[in-house]
Amino acid sequence: MKVLIVDDDVVSRMMLMHMIDGAGHGADVREAEDGEQAWRQLEDGADPAILFCDLRMPRLSGMELLARVKADARFAHLPFVLVSAASDAATMEQALGLGAAGYIVKPFDGVGVAEHLARLAPCDDGEEAGAVARRLGIDTARLQLYLGGLQRQLAGAVAELEALLAGGRPQAARDLLARLAEGCRTLGLRAPAGGLNALAAGADLDGAAAARMLEQAGAAAARQAEAARALAD
Repeated sequence: MKVLIVDDDVVSRMMLMHMIDGAGHGADVREAEDGEQAWRQLEDGADPAILFCDLRMPRLSGMELLARVKADARFAHLPFVLVSAASDAATMEQALGLGAAGYIVKPFDGVGVAEHLARLAPCDDGEEAGAVARRLGIDTARLQLYLGGLQRQLAGAVAELEALLAGGRPQAARDLLARLAEGCRTLGLRAPAGGLNALAAGADLDGAAAARMLEQAGAAAARQAEAARALAD
């Protein structure tokens, strides 16, 4: 999966690249220093799956690049996430009105970045089911059983997590997410594993964000189980 980061601040680009790598999608991350450079990359065939773009830049701002991208039939489908140090409602409304797929605020939050990737990235969850079975030394029928067990764990974790947070036990909630992330990684679900790990490592554990990520991980496990079933047939 290709991701294009557009920002005139090299430190911001590096931080965002690190968070995207940490989300576990195995992304091929490209950079552009401003909107004009990003536009040239698009015209030259860069073809990213997602574009993260700073709002305020010289030559061509993020809002101007967004308008240009959405007005061009070649790129109008491209998920465009606007990045800014400001979080004013008017700017967000304008960006969404122009067709932005999302909006994140600096300083970056790894959980927010992981959520955008999980929501907008193509359904490439990680390792192919047959490769997982070979790595674990099991057949695809056994892999389906393991994935079914993981799905049940993920579904039950929503209520368990809520109870832990309500009971003032955030570290236990983080440990739960980390265990589930390891289960996802073992069964080849690298993207969900990265998202769950980002939540577990975040400064503030958001119960609603965790519930969404658990739901996405469950859907990924279901897709992997279906892929294993197809191989067995």
